[in-house]
This record gives sequence, C-alpha cells and structure tokens, in this order.
Amino acid sequence: IVGKFFLPVFLKAEIYTMPQFIAKRYDNRVRTILAVFWLLVYVFVNLTSVLYLGALAIRTIMGVPLMWGIVGLALFAAVYSLYGGLSAVAWTDVIQVIFLIGGGLATTYLALDAIPATQGIIEGAKYLITEAPEKFEMILDKSNPAYMDLPGLGVLLGGLWVANLYYWGFNQYIIQRALAAKSRGEAQKGIIFAGFLKILIPLIVVVPGIAAFVITSDGNILSSLGENAHLHIPTAEQADNAYPWLLGLLPYGLKGIAFAALAAAIVSSLASMLNSTSTIFTMDIYKQFKKDASQTKLVNIGRLSATIALIIAVLVAPTLQTLDQAFQYIQEYTGMVSPGVLAIFLFGLFWKRATANSALWAAILTIPISMFFKFVFTTMPWMDQMGYSFLVISVIIVIISILEKNDLSSKAIPISKDLFKTGNAFNVGAVVITAIIATLYIIFW
Repeated sequence: IVGKFFLPVFLKAEIYTMPQFIAKRYDNRVRTILAVFWLLVYVFVNLTSVLYLGALAIRTIMGVPLMWGIVGLALFAAVYSLYGGLSAVAWTDVIQVIFLIGGGLATTYLALDAIPATQGIIEGAKYLITEAPEKFEMILDKSNPAYMDLPGLGVLLGGLWVANLYYWGFNQYIIQRALAAKSRGEAQKGIIFAGFLKILIPLIVVVPGIAAFVITSDGNILSSLGENAHLHIPTAEQADNAYPWLLGLLPYGLKGIAFAALAAAIVSSLASMLNSTSTIFTMDIYKQFKKDASQTKLVNIGRLSATIALIIAVLVAPTLQTLDQAFQYIQEYTGMVSPGVLAIFLFGLFWKRATANSALWAAILTIPISMFFKFVFTTMPWMDQMGYSFLVISVIIVIISILEKNDLSSKAIPISKDLFKTGNAFNVGAVVITAIIATLYIIFW
C-alpha cells in the first residue's frame, strides 16, 4: 500500500519531510502542529525506548550498568548521526542487515536446538508448539491474557491498520529512506525488500522469544545449558530481557558478531531518529520563523536540536524500567497521535475536498480524542481505541470540509492513474508477501 499508493505522490510532490507535504496540501498551521507532534513522539517515545532497550541488552549480555549503556549509546549515536548524516546511516544499514539476519537466524537455530537438548531444530520446533501452543495463536479470544494487546479480529479489521499505515507510510524516521531514493522504481524496490525482511521477524524474533519462555519454564532444559543460562533469567514481568538473554547463550565468536550487529542496529536506529528530529525541527519549525537563515546556521541549529533531544531522552530512558514490555509502550503512546496523523494524510492524499481548517481541527483534537478513549473506555484494548479515534477524527474532517462548501481544495494534489502503475518486480513481490502472510494466519489462526 505504501509503495504503490503513498510513495509515488510524495515523490511527485518533491518533498523531503512529512510536514513539508502537509504545508503543500494544507497550510503552515497544520504543518507546525504535526511537526511538534512528531518531535514529542521521537523524543519521549522512540529515542527514549530505543536507548532503554539497547542499554538493557548490553547489561544482560555484557553486565554493563544500565545508565552507562544509555549514555554510551547516546554518545555513539550523536557522533554517528550529527557528523555522518543520513548517508552514513544508509550505508551502515546495508552492511548491518546481513549480520542482523545472520545473527538472528543463528540465535533461532541454537534456541530450537536446545529444546529438547541435542535433538535438532525440527524436534525443537515441535516441542515449542506442544508445550506452548497458545504462544503461536495469531487471533486471540477474550480469555487470552494478551487480548488487551492483540484484540482478536480487531487486530486485522481495526487499529493495526492505523498503527501500520502511520508507521510505514507517514513516519519521517521510516519514509525518509524511500524519499532519498534515486527514482520511484528504486524506492518501490526498497519497500518490497523491507517487506520481505519484515516477514523474517517471526522467525528471528518471535520464535526465540517463545523458546526463551519454554526454556525458563523447564528446569531440566535450563540446567543443560550451563552456568550462563542462570544469569539474568527473564521472567514474565521482564519480557524485554528474553532476547538479550538468549544472545548470552551463543558461543563466544558468534555471540560477539551477534552483539556487534545488535549494537550497530541500535545506534543506526538512534541516528535515523536524530536525523529526522533535526530535519523536522530545522526545516519545519525554525526555518518558518527564520526564513533568511543561512545554510550553515540551519546545520548548526539541526545539530543543537538533535543534541537537546538526545539529552532529554537519556534522562527519561531510565524511567522505563518499570515497564513489562517497552514495545507496547511505544505502540500505545504513539497511538495518541497516529490516528489523527493518518486521517489528515489519507484525506489530503485522496480526497480533494479536504480543507486546511478540517485538518487543523483534526490535529488539535487528535490527542484529546485519544485520551478520551484511553481514560473513559478503560476496558477497551488500546488498539481498538486507536481504530475508533481514527474514525471519529475522519468524521470531523469530512463534516468540516463539507460545511465549508468547498467542492475542490486549491491545494489538492493532482493524481492520475498512471502515477500508481508499478513494475513487474514490485507486483510479484507484493503478491508473494501477501500470500505468505495469509498462509501464516491460516496455519496459526
């Protein structure tokens, strides 16, 4: 969806930040509000959680104190991002993805091979399904303890679309790589490649997590893994420790490679977020008030804003120690703004009557509406809350646009059918990815 329908419009509009598109389609009022939203999310949710999770992994594997890990990662990311820029991030991503996938597959192999000990990965996989069948369910019923995080069919029909379309289509941290592509075709190939990598996540992240659960629940398997297995054993309340704990069980040479790849991924993610933060603050906020600022001044302001954002994240990161799962924290609090952002973009892209005032009110009401569902409907899963927030905000945009009696917005983006034509490689890749995902849902329904 992002590669076929969203990306071509962005590339045609020749934009380099998401707020810039908002300014072209609506006006600078909406641009500024959304820029502030993104900055808050990057600083208090994304940067903070990645610093915390990275430092947690380093502590579990290497025994480095949490705060030292947070500061160390922040310093590396600062130097890497502020002086290397997006180009350095892109080239490093190409190299590290090989080590990340290799290390992830090795971790999965060794985890399965240990369950039960020395009987091979096929037997290990069968053992996992037998001992923890509930962990493989993809559609949960209300009796499942994890229902509040993954509310059954509501995942497929509601809030998951809000989270995914916002994250992959309108998140500067993600989409900036595609916007930097040499052509639309190259950008779309990158999107498809990312889709195939995403399919590996269940194999290299979810399966090891289930393996860690089964291993730590069986004293015999745990004892067979040696003394290291008894260090930093993850509990149900410390799920974020599971993957680093498994990495600690790898042989020394392989553990070093896997750890280096993990550290590189963490620093690269931080650097990408810092790059997005500095770009949005400089181009979408500062430059709007200092239109005559020189290029040198803008570069310095960008570095200063990224530094301040990183310092705030370092101070906030240790407070996440009280969380059971940082990933849920990221999704839930990003969900405070993602319904409104998604609605504003979708109507801006595909409904010519959407007006600047309707987008402005949608932006202003996004957080209040999300907070209303969070605190009034406390028994409703947060993913469903996101879906309902999106629907309410969409209705607001439609009503205000109609009341303004504007048949066609003067800033509507001209779109033709030819814009959405895609090459054979993209089409085949999209069909294969969709088929694989559908198969997984059929098998593990």
